[in-house]
Amino acid sequence: MTMPRKIETLAVIPARTASARLHEKPLLKLAGRELVLRVLDGVRSSSEVGRTVVATDDERVARLVESEGGEAMMTPPELPTGSDRVAFAALEIESRFVLNVQSDDPLVSKDVIDPMIEALRGDPDAGLAVLAKKIDNPGETERPSVVKMVFDRDMRALYFSRSPIPFARDPNTAPDRYKHIGPYAWRREALFEFSSWPPATLEKTEGLEMLRLLERGRTIKCILTERDSIEIDTPDDVRQFERYIEEGVF
Repeated sequence: MTMPRKIETLAVIPARTASARLHEKPLLKLAGRELVLRVLDGVRSSSEVGRTVVATDDERVARLVESEGGEAMMTPPELPTGSDRVAFAALEIESRFVLNVQSDDPLVSKDVIDPMIEALRGDPDAGLAVLAKKIDNPGETERPSVVKMVFDRDMRALYFSRSPIPFARDPNTAPDRYKHIGPYAWRREALFEFSSWPPATLEKTEGLEMLRLLERGRTIKCILTERDSIEIDTPDDVRQFERYIEEGVF
């Protein structure tokens, strides 16, 4: 019997249809193509990804993905978070790295995936790699839905917050601020370690999973990107994405 080949990078797209803001979001059509398929298309553009799985609790999503030649895995509906779905899938498929690709990110592509995998290869202490994008729109600084981040000189995360960080004591010399966008790239053992811990105090306060790692003293590698993203969470996001498709501007 031939044993399955271990892959280096597994990409998991957790796709749950019970969204509070957009009903059945993965099946929502954006400019004529379902959101989950747009995300799948983006992941497929990366040669770093050895296998891609859509982890879902909805058979309609699974059938749609499989009709496009993709791989779907049914996961228990009681799993509370996308990270839990990713860990569930990663238990079944052995790999070195596990990419958690948000199912609401239709602009994901190789130019954001590949640098994170390269960063994990180059920093053995990092259990997680994430993207950092400079905030160009001042309005995003005050928006709680935009996750702000600060990092040290070695591009290792210091903190994530929904509040503006760092605080500008002198408003005339406000520093550059950065936001987190896009996928999470995990070292496989770090993902399982993370999922075994209960939510931490800071994590529950801010509502940000990354703080569970920082509160335990783990290393998160930050990678600068010029690419922005449109995460589909509201009808306004849908309109913004369709405008981007038509006009090429955010």
